[in-house]
Amino acid sequence: MVEWLLEPLGFAFMQRGFLAAVVVGVVCAVVGCYMILRGMAFLGEALGHATLPGLAAGYLLSNGDRSVTFFWALGTAVLTSVVMGALSRNTKLRQDTAIGIVFAGMFALGIALISSIRSYAVDLTHMLFGNVLGVTNNDIWLILAVSLAVLLAVALFYKELLVISFDPVLAVTLRLPVRGLDILLHVMIAVAVVASLQTVGIALVVAMLLTPAATAFLLTKRLKRMMAIAAGIAAFSGVAGLYASYYLSIASGAAIVLVCTLVFIVVYVLRRWQPLSKPVESKSPAH
Repeated sequence: MVEWLLEPLGFAFMQRGFLAAVVVGVVCAVVGCYMILRGMAFLGEALGHATLPGLAAGYLLSNGDRSVTFFWALGTAVLTSVVMGALSRNTKLRQDTAIGIVFAGMFALGIALISSIRSYAVDLTHMLFGNVLGVTNNDIWLILAVSLAVLLAVALFYKELLVISFDPVLAVTLRLPVRGLDILLHVMIAVAVVASLQTVGIALVVAMLLTPAATAFLLTKRLKRMMAIAAGIAAFSGVAGLYASYYLSIASGAAIVLVCTLVFIVVYVLRRWQPLSKPVESKSPAH
């Protein structure tokens, strides 16, 4: 058993993969808790696909430099998230309608740009479907930097984000900068999405944002505990998924998401058939 566990760690690319999967899993799980509480599931999916123009533009302008491409994707995701929020606030459109319009337009622009790159199948496919085993040292530093920035923002604005998530009316009464906090949350989601591209890819990024957080939501109603449980599930899924990928020869991103889904199913079944003897009491936003 020890040999079975240690064998993958003998490869540098696996070590980088484990680190990237754990870091990305934690930051996505933490941000995903806010998405679950505010019903923003569609936003994660939309932002993932909306990064395509940034990926393509970054690739074209940098001749394939992955660091430059990463920041182009990040800028595109942040801009798109802000535009989606502005449309839903300043027009009569519902939020899901505004997201759908921007998502479709950006996705189409991305496809148009990618179709002009003859070698995109080799160079950009890992962003579409994920390739955590191809993470380089530079990728690790980028992922660590943006992930720490998101977690720092959560720590600094935890109470404010908690209030607008549970009681927007109270937030207005307390004269909190609701619009600024809303923009901050959109930006954090965008950053988490881009950080996940190398790990699970655009096609599966929404699962990393929502599934661990949804699983934790079944177990507790306290936000801090929910974040901790979600982060633990995401980290475990990243490690277990990479072991499954290594020994079963399956796609790493898909393996990670499948483990997340399996954990959710197990928790859902246990909660349904063996509920806690005492229901969890709702707490005020201060908790």
